[in-house]
Amino acid sequence: MKCYLQICCFLTLIMNVNVVKPPLCKIKETFQLNELHRKGDVMLGGIFEISFKTIMPEMSFTSKPEQWTCERFDISVFQTAQTMVFAIEEINKDLTLLPNITLGYSLYDNCMHLPVALRAAVALVSGLDEVISDVSCEGMPPVLAIVGDPASTNTIAISRITSLFHIPLVSYYATCPCLSNKKEYPSFFRTIPSDTFQVKAMVEIIKHYGWTWVGILVSNDDYGLYALKIFNEEVNKFGCISFAEIIPNASEEKKLLQVASIIKTSTAKVIVAFSGGTNLFPLAKEIVRQNITGRQWIASESWSFPVEIATKENFGSYGGTIGIAIRRGHIPGFQKFLLQAQPEPGLSNNLINLFWEKMFTCKFPTNTKKQNSSNAFRLCTGEEDLKNTTSAYSDVSEIRASYNVYKSVYVLAHALHDLMSCENGKGPFRDNSCADIHRVQPWQLLHYIKKVNFTNHLRDRVAFDENGDAVGIYDIVNWQLTADGNVEIKTVGVFDESAPSGKELFLEEDQIFWNFNSHKAPESVCSQSCQPGTRKASRKGEPICCFDCVQCAEGEITNEIDSIECIKCPADFWSNKERNQCVLKEIDFLSYEDTMGIVLTSTTSLGVCLSVGVLLVFIRYRNTPVVKANNSELSFLLLVSLTLCFLCALCFIGPPSHFTCALRHVAFGISFVLCISCILVKTIVVIMAFKATLPGNNMMKWFGAAQQRGSVLFFTFIQSLICIVWLSTSPPIPSKNTKYQNAKIIFECDVGSVTGFSCLLGYIGFLACFCFALAFLARNLPDTFNEAKFITFSMLIFCAVWVSFIPAYISSPGKYTVAVEVFAILASSFGLLFAIFAPKCYIILLKPEKNTKRALMGRQA
Repeated sequence: MKCYLQICCFLTLIMNVNVVKPPLCKIKETFQLNELHRKGDVMLGGIFEISFKTIMPEMSFTSKPEQWTCERFDISVFQTAQTMVFAIEEINKDLTLLPNITLGYSLYDNCMHLPVALRAAVALVSGLDEVISDVSCEGMPPVLAIVGDPASTNTIAISRITSLFHIPLVSYYATCPCLSNKKEYPSFFRTIPSDTFQVKAMVEIIKHYGWTWVGILVSNDDYGLYALKIFNEEVNKFGCISFAEIIPNASEEKKLLQVASIIKTSTAKVIVAFSGGTNLFPLAKEIVRQNITGRQWIASESWSFPVEIATKENFGSYGGTIGIAIRRGHIPGFQKFLLQAQPEPGLSNNLINLFWEKMFTCKFPTNTKKQNSSNAFRLCTGEEDLKNTTSAYSDVSEIRASYNVYKSVYVLAHALHDLMSCENGKGPFRDNSCADIHRVQPWQLLHYIKKVNFTNHLRDRVAFDENGDAVGIYDIVNWQLTADGNVEIKTVGVFDESAPSGKELFLEEDQIFWNFNSHKAPESVCSQSCQPGTRKASRKGEPICCFDCVQCAEGEITNEIDSIECIKCPADFWSNKERNQCVLKEIDFLSYEDTMGIVLTSTTSLGVCLSVGVLLVFIRYRNTPVVKANNSELSFLLLVSLTLCFLCALCFIGPPSHFTCALRHVAFGISFVLCISCILVKTIVVIMAFKATLPGNNMMKWFGAAQQRGSVLFFTFIQSLICIVWLSTSPPIPSKNTKYQNAKIIFECDVGSVTGFSCLLGYIGFLACFCFALAFLARNLPDTFNEAKFITFSMLIFCAVWVSFIPAYISSPGKYTVAVEVFAILASSFGLLFAIFAPKCYIILLKPEKNTKRALMGRQA
């Protein structure tokens, strides 16, 4: 019904204005509003929340309804309205901005009530002159633009009216993101950032301190629920919401206890609250009552400055709160202007009179009729001195909403300036025309407001984006306790969305008070960050911010905090012990510095020394019967070949190269074939020598010294031929083997052709087996020629060593493969040396009496 009456009045007004029959249009009814008014060439309107209570008249419709009345005048908010007056007067004095143009104003009090706000808007749009003579409607409208309304709900309704007439509406306090919809609110602008930017500012603070586990409380209205939606989307990009709760009303005691319990038990140390101070106060009291401390509160703009929460009694729970606040400004000369205010006669400026009555607790004679006769009051003289007063009205230390009003007026002034600066023929309107400042229409001004872009005296950039929103800039405030026990809300930083990327948030870290024992920013994470060397493993059924840290597997690393996956090291690299760096794999080979290498080298040297020593003994005693009886020439050659067998073991020790890989296998193959060939020929000689002692047998003349040497060379030549073919087709090459140990590179010789290597070993095995068979058959020959027994035993050792070598060689990893091969070479060489030559050296050196022909012949007897 209320809205209906408003609309009826508005339509009646429009109809009366457009009547063309009578020469004059007379308004049937006007609204009685609290106002400030001053004529000018260009009129600007303003709507402010100055009174906080509205008294609605009786709506019986049996008589004409009374006007709405407003009470509880707030002098601190009146300062905001005075800001518009100050800005307009300042602009009128500026000879460069709008020369020869005087701005006027009509300001109304909306009494914090939508119907009153709508009445004020209609009054501004239509004008309240009792008689309207300009029935052609070709002149300027009553106001070109409106500054206000501060409330989002009011602004939504008012903007729908002003949009019909394309009248710009510039709000200094309406923050609802819904107003950014240009299709619904095409003529709306604001100098306060949208709540969307407020969420961004809060998220930047949270990201700055690495808080990934936060709780959120919101009021049960569009303001809170929309903020929750945007905040949730932003936080989920880097963190998680621990809990999200609606702030209960004071009457919902059970819900208050439940929400307080959630806050108390949650592991989140950071709590964001989107709410007005009035809505939050009941929950804040419960939190203080339960002594819930150790929480870092992030306050939205609506409760960054509430006196009822920011008290010494609540400081234990809410001290150190970080809040988002409207940008604070400094307006030079503003305080002096405020103290120069004087009451004026007449109803057109009754706001200043109401202010005067509130400030000095008095009444003007025109208002005494409204007072009950039983109430005592003092008459206002108008001579009272504001300079002797101290109040929120004259306090300009925290100018925030007033600063936005100041910017709003200057937005309109700069738009008018640009409109006046238009050159004929270069204008933005039809036929490149320009607007006439003396007959300018709101839609023409609207065009220029969209393009406003200037920097004010505080170096703040003032401009609008495509949605009519101002540049997102906020002050960051911090609740601190002063020496006298009062709570001070101190500015400690700025969030400026227009700043370069990554520099939007600026904080004076040393100025921030943290209400924790450490006096440092708290940690608020569900799980501690995974350090380099570990990766995050999500916990089933829990948010992604709750995870376990799992060490990377061998060969994988992470070198960043909170890595999701481990990175596999390149082929020649391996992870270090901490799994945070790829290091070159250790190259492993049988070296002379290894304990095993030293042992094998020492053993090899011993074998070489023994072989050479035996050779020298045989040379020294070459004419003795023992040496002669055992074919001295083949014995000498056998000792030389054994020396070579020992020496070839050294080729297997040290870093492999193309040369050493080829040399070790060739030297091994040829030296062992030479050795086995000598033993084989010796065995054949023993057998033939026995046969030669039989009557009528003359075999030895066919197998003399030349044939013996030829046989050894022939057997060796075959092995040499195998080696030549092997080296020519697919020779052994050095290779890096990671098959057995991932953490090490085994530097070894790849045999190349497996067939060639098999032929080399097979040929040695064939000769060894053949020699063993012949020696075994000749083991029972007469004692004088029975060297076959020692050959049989030596070949038995040789074959046993190399048969056991095969499985050990295959199963041994890395350098141990080479060590097994060297061990087999040394073991078989020592077996041959001791089995064949130890008995002879024993006789030569220790039993010289047996080293005679008679002794040898005697044994036969």
